[in-house]
Amino acid sequence: MAKIYYDNDASFDVIKDKTIAIIGYGIQGRGQALNLRDSGLKVVVSEMEGTPNFKQALEDGFAPVDAKTAAKQSDIIQILTQDHVQADVYKKDIKKNLKPGKSLVFSHGFNIHFKQIVPSSDVDVFMVAPKGPGALVRSQYVEGKGVPCLVAIHQDATGNALKIALAYAKGIGGTRAGVLETTFKEETETDLFGEQAVLCGGVSELVKAGYDTLVEAGYQPEIAYFECLHELKLITDLIYAHGIQGMRKRVSDTAEYGDFSRGKRVINDKTRKIMKKMLTEIQSGKFAKEWIRENKKGRLNFNQWRKEADEHPIEKIGVQLRQMMPWMK
Repeated sequence: MAKIYYDNDASFDVIKDKTIAIIGYGIQGRGQALNLRDSGLKVVVSEMEGTPNFKQALEDGFAPVDAKTAAKQSDIIQILTQDHVQADVYKKDIKKNLKPGKSLVFSHGFNIHFKQIVPSSDVDVFMVAPKGPGALVRSQYVEGKGVPCLVAIHQDATGNALKIALAYAKGIGGTRAGVLETTFKEETETDLFGEQAVLCGGVSELVKAGYDTLVEAGYQPEIAYFECLHELKLITDLIYAHGIQGMRKRVSDTAEYGDFSRGKRVINDKTRKIMKKMLTEIQSGKFAKEWIRENKKGRLNFNQWRKEADEHPIEKIGVQLRQMMPWMK
């Protein structure tokens, strides 16, 4: 059973005199930076000048600086750029400014776990990973609530890494909901697997396969879209709020029977074997090497796959149908 920390387990005393750098003012960076500032902590934001995120940081009352300056000025350095650029930012701007006793923070363990970033042993390295997008991290905080977080300690040079990590989690509102203890290995490997097998890869291919099956059988594309994509939100919202069985109890008996009697035809033993192979590729570092290589070679496969996905008929019909749904805007 995971260890879970709450507000009473965390104190700002260990970080109240420290400066926190947020490197990257994207959706997650913005949410965390605003929450930390509203918690009374000193925050420095780093973002590239001339970008929309730089403009947003100015509008939010920050005076964004480059990553090197932010790293120099700060005691706690949170890297929230995309995974594939974190190592370059670290080597170019952060490494030389990571003095003994400072803290290096992540919200995803990819670069530490796969050794793209290898900090010196005299700094704390920990992770505070909200289990929700930055916009939700912000909105929940504003409402006096919080998004559950994960916490992991990779290096405890100061002897206070966990206390600092929990104080950081408290600053973004995580301890209001609960902070689960994990490791960089566990967070990284399960996160990648979830994205590939279920949340992104699995779901998107399942939706397209269902749509294609109906359209090829002669049904209207609009009807196929509603049945295989649009209504997915209704089901996932029920699962999110009530669990899988809770969802089943809230749909028709016909739907529940179809779930029990037909679901395993789609997700069968062959699918599970493929999932296990995908997990092995993540655990061995094969996927990480592939993704790093893909970026170094200019993302040729990635860009081609993105182009092909953009051109799938379900995307075109989706644009038309979503215009009928003003509430989505």
